[in-house]
Amino acid sequence: MASAGPDLLAALPAARRGAASSAFLWSRGRDLAVFGGSAAAALAIAALPAGGELPAWGFLLFVIGVDVAHVHTTLFRTYLDREELRRHPALYAGVPLACYAAGVALHLASELTFWRALAYAAVIHFVRQQIGWVAIYRALAGERARLDRYLDDALIYAATGWPLLCWHAAPPRAFQWFVAGDFVSAPWLAAAVGPLGAVYAALAAAYVARAIQRARVARAPLNLGKHVVVATTAATWYVGIVATNSDLQFTVTNVVVHGVPYMALLFAYGRERAREVPGSLLARLLAGGLLTFLGIALALAFAEEMLWDRLVWHDRPELFGGAASDPLLGPLARALLVPLLALPQAVHYALDAVLWRRRHTGPAQARALGFGPGRSGGARAARGDARPSRGEA
Repeated sequence: MASAGPDLLAALPAARRGAASSAFLWSRGRDLAVFGGSAAAALAIAALPAGGELPAWGFLLFVIGVDVAHVHTTLFRTYLDREELRRHPALYAGVPLACYAAGVALHLASELTFWRALAYAAVIHFVRQQIGWVAIYRALAGERARLDRYLDDALIYAATGWPLLCWHAAPPRAFQWFVAGDFVSAPWLAAAVGPLGAVYAALAAAYVARAIQRARVARAPLNLGKHVVVATTAATWYVGIVATNSDLQFTVTNVVVHGVPYMALLFAYGRERAREVPGSLLARLLAGGLLTFLGIALALAFAEEMLWDRLVWHDRPELFGGAASDPLLGPLARALLVPLLALPQAVHYALDAVLWRRRHTGPAQARALGFGPGRSGGARAARGDARPSRGEA
């Protein structure tokens, strides 16, 4: 989802003019639960008194259970699908090799250089995913005006970029993306916080005005899904970065709204794809339903974090065993091992930038995004238009 915005609109079937209010990916209830419910839960937890480091229960629930687990659900779109691997062998072999080689080179330059590069790649990934969700809802609702796309994109970039600007301009914070110092410290940016905050407010006002104009003048149905994504993005990024200064509050607002919708999409995709390839490994795994899907992701996430802690960090012996006093690896060993352990994340960022684009949008993916045949509502494509433009089977 990281880069699903600009190219996705060309990939999906055109929605009919005057789309119905049922322009949702899955259904009104499911969409609101996934996007609105995850944000409401995150904001409710963020409202609790919190301070200091992320507690063990928060690490288990939010880091392992959501953040790392959602990375591994990408497997259901890629490496667990034999036909998908045969279609793009160079992509699925080349991306991990390139990510590992780049990671080793960056780590040999300095450990901070590696983590800084990975942190900024993650930020781009998180921001672009929100752009992608908005693009999908815009397409489902039949909003084809360039004004809507430009305004939507500008507001999402402001809703995420302005809190990031505040973060860079006012270090240090009680939290970090990956490791201390991975974001550049730039206090000189403080002078831009006020003016760009005013730009952000102006964009938000313009967005509201445009929604009112579409409802009252154009008589367009309320695009509830898009408005929920925009509002929850603004709320969670502001609360987690600007309004609070806690590792727990940042973590929950950062990862829940990002990871839960992604896992919902991958589960929807996996079920659609399993129907196309019955008897495949993917179909057999997903025959167990949501619990099996989540169980696989959680098991892989726990195993990954255990390797990180036992081999690199040694900071959570209460969860993974070992001792905090265990010796750290030498520089060369870390330069070879750390990029290897970070490979699931790096590959997730890289693949996610292309998987949801035009040339990769096959029938199962179109259906998982709400554009398949047999879906009710005026925003759904007609059966004859179900296959995305130049989509691959």
